[in-house]
Amino acid sequence: MQKDKVVVILGPTATGKSYCAIKLAQRFRGEIISGDSMLVYRQMNIGTAKPSEEELETVPHHLVNILPPDASYSVADFQKQASTLIRQITERGNLPVLAGGTGLYIKALLEDYQFSRVEENPELRRQLELFAKEKGQDALFDWLQKEDPAAAERLHPNDIRRVVRALETALSGDTVSQQRQDVLKYDAAVFGLTMDRDFLYERINRRVDKMLQDGLEEEVRGLLQAGISADCLSMKSLGYRQMAEYLMGQCDYATAVENIKKGTRHFAKRQLTWYKKMPYVQWFPVDRTLNYEKIVTDMADTLEKKCKRL
Repeated sequence: MQKDKVVVILGPTATGKSYCAIKLAQRFRGEIISGDSMLVYRQMNIGTAKPSEEELETVPHHLVNILPPDASYSVADFQKQASTLIRQITERGNLPVLAGGTGLYIKALLEDYQFSRVEENPELRRQLELFAKEKGQDALFDWLQKEDPAAAERLHPNDIRRVVRALETALSGDTVSQQRQDVLKYDAAVFGLTMDRDFLYERINRRVDKMLQDGLEEEVRGLLQAGISADCLSMKSLGYRQMAEYLMGQCDYATAVENIKKGTRHFAKRQLTWYKKMPYVQWFPVDRTLNYEKIVTDMADTLEKKCKRL
């Protein structure tokens, strides 16, 4: 059976994925599927660096603004929805272009992870959360490593919510299975954007400054005033968590800003760690001249050559 084609553009935050995705989609009659776990939420625009209304209207976008801020969203949800969209876009005669920075989402989709269908166990989850609080997150992660080493390999020790869920699944007698990395579900061209670390960190710091200028504080205040709990999954994300801590009097403004910048830099490092586990990525370095036009041209040439070989 012939595999559906898909183009993927990934990379750390602030490397220009959205720009390249839109340009490629325009060249190849594409439709963009967001692979970012935060763009699904409505009313969360500034802190997520969501594409502008103009950009969203340039080419069709999917999995953007589909949920209220207090909804939960998982990698299994993404995998199911993105798979359906790829089939629908292909049937329309268009090219699916997946753009995003959530490494687990992209790997799960391309490598066709088989997710557990184990029902949630609130009591077990409460016990695991209590264990983490009493013994520490490192002890919880060590436990996961013993029960399900493959899951521990995918997760960061600080991601308590997912570590707890993985342990809950493992203790219920199930795990997440993966295909071999050289057997992808799709006929995929996977492009990655990379930058010199100092340049990337400069861009991250400038991006955070612009978010603050654009009204990140007001956006978070409005969410809290609307009754969105700081404990919601979406509000624990970068930018929102730190600004909420400031607004709730847990730190001063300068500390919140520094924590956003530092947290985003660390996030970029974790993203790169994920991408290194994906040997099928073709990398394109972005230099200080912002050579995006050449990069998009090179990506387009690669796609055209790939099509001719098929």
